[in-house]
Amino acid sequence: MSKFFRKLYSSLQSDGTLHKVFQDYQHVTVRGGSGGSGASLFLSLYRKEFAGPSGGDGGNGGHVIFEASPDVKSLIDVKKTVIGLSGSSGRHGKGGAQDGANAKHLFVHVPLGTIIKENGSQLIDLKEKGSRYIAARGGYGGLGNRTFATSEETAPTKSSKGSPGECRYLELELSIVADIGLVGFPNAGKSSLLRCISKATPLVANYPFTTLNPHVGVVDYRDSFRLAVADIPGIIKGAHLNKGLGLSFLKHIRRCSSLVYVLDVSVPTYLKQLQYLKFELNQYQPGLAEVPNLVVANKIDTEGGSVNFRALTKKLPSESVVGISALYNLNTDLLREKLRKLHERNR
Repeated sequence: MSKFFRKLYSSLQSDGTLHKVFQDYQHVTVRGGSGGSGASLFLSLYRKEFAGPSGGDGGNGGHVIFEASPDVKSLIDVKKTVIGLSGSSGRHGKGGAQDGANAKHLFVHVPLGTIIKENGSQLIDLKEKGSRYIAARGGYGGLGNRTFATSEETAPTKSSKGSPGECRYLELELSIVADIGLVGFPNAGKSSLLRCISKATPLVANYPFTTLNPHVGVVDYRDSFRLAVADIPGIIKGAHLNKGLGLSFLKHIRRCSSLVYVLDVSVPTYLKQLQYLKFELNQYQPGLAEVPNLVVANKIDTEGGSVNFRALTKKLPSESVVGISALYNLNTDLLREKLRKLHERNR
């Protein structure tokens, strides 16, 4: 990270703007709980000293289960300790034929869109609310000596220990789940735009890379239709080479069924912005720039912006471009309708 970004990040932390660091990648060791051991005991009753074997079986260990939850926004919320995430162990068996209790499973809540990998291979994509994956199974409980009793061996002394839980080293990768992704250069106005059309409240300021993590806003319509729109942090020329915020957030564009290119038409380079954005997307993933899209010309309230917007409408099909002013909330209702039509055509 360059000196500028370190300074910006430190200033945001110092004034309390960043309460948590957004994290979309995490290595974690998961370990299921061990099974309880079986008991080797004998029952002694009044007038019957040798009543037979009475050792109970051990309980099963608990699983470690990942569950997708909309309340979790970052993988930094996933608890990580030196030993990783461990399930509880089963209880040992007791005398009097009392079996040990099975351990409770450990549920670890992760954000929607969490991809779980092992050795680089994808195991599951938890993109639906409540979807689960058993990351590490608990061990089986051991057998008590009463289980080993037979007609030939009525007083066995042997019992078995519980088996250890499964242990795995997994990679968690978060890919934001959204219907539409906003892409654009720093200060193009994506965060301001998301504020206008949804209830999301990303940080807005007059310097590059205000958005240090993706924000997802929900656009509500009168007929209860809803759209999830993601503000992908500013892409710069060379982002596919990991410049600027680079590859950290380009991957979040992959899930979007449609894209919106947000251009700053107050500057003469508005057409180059569109060319560079599409180039960076295709360099990251061939064909990504061909995803159905809409071009939003922001800052048409400025003197040069209105002129450049009219010139842009002559170069692009009228249905694929809309001019707005996120600062003055101009034409945002029209944009909301165009976003819905774009999504319904391509979902």
